[in-house]
Amino acid sequence: MAYDSVFKPGLFSGQTIVVTGGGSGIGRCVAHELAHLGAHVVLVGRKLEKLENTAAEIREDGGEVSFHACDIRDEEAVKAMVKAIIAERGQIHHLVNNAGGQFPAPLIGINQKGFEAVVRTNLVGGFLIAKEVFMQSMSKHGGSIVNMLADMWGGMPGMGHSGAARAGMENFTKTAAYEWGHAGVRVNAVAPGWVASSGMDTYPESMKTMIRNLKDHVPLQRIGTESEIAAAIVFLLSPGANFISGNTIRIDGAASQGTRAWTLGKAKNSESYNGFHRAYLPEVFKE
Repeated sequence: MAYDSVFKPGLFSGQTIVVTGGGSGIGRCVAHELAHLGAHVVLVGRKLEKLENTAAEIREDGGEVSFHACDIRDEEAVKAMVKAIIAERGQIHHLVNNAGGQFPAPLIGINQKGFEAVVRTNLVGGFLIAKEVFMQSMSKHGGSIVNMLADMWGGMPGMGHSGAARAGMENFTKTAAYEWGHAGVRVNAVAPGWVASSGMDTYPESMKTMIRNLKDHVPLQRIGTESEIAAAIVFLLSPGANFISGNTIRIDGAASQGTRAWTLGKAKNSESYNGFHRAYLPEVFKE
């Protein structure tokens, strides 16, 4: 089997694309689709085992891949990692700034250390790697960057640290698009809503019922697939998006629109797209 992409074969042939957080979840799916479309994908993450496993899958499917273990919150480590990729590959054509993480807690339950840890992962780390990729490669050759946000448009109760970081990343996306456009660099972002990804299994037992009922709050009355997020990212990297920069695509089935005062109608005619041949259903949805 192979990835069933909606994009043409060979779309990224000869190109090097870095995917942070590429060892699991949405990043893993994006890496598979990009490799299927001909890119040499460079996986970046903190956990070597996850990178090795995803790289093995891509190679088994006939794709080109390499990987670097790196803590993107460490500026010197990021500089060295980007330098090593360029030494190996010549240049970086695109960056998928996907790495991130958070934990559920109300604001009063988050101390300074926890707040700063999430902001460093979801905002500072993304800034550091984007800056280094621009400085060391894209400032000379052009390229495109896609940053990862989340549905934080109405605040993010229960994850205020992540909401603050993601909102900061949206503003960084706009600023970078404006400042770096002269070099032929486009910077955009995607903001996924609720997605059936492995991250769903990281939340505590007490949240499982809520997670299973998330679809009831989406106008399309289903949650998204990793492939649906990956497809939007691939489009933003593609030549078809060559005049799109500084924008964020919400991929949430319209869940971030409207108000709770509106009663959702019974769902019909909405089918999921799942082109990822190695996708698996999170355990929380199997019960």
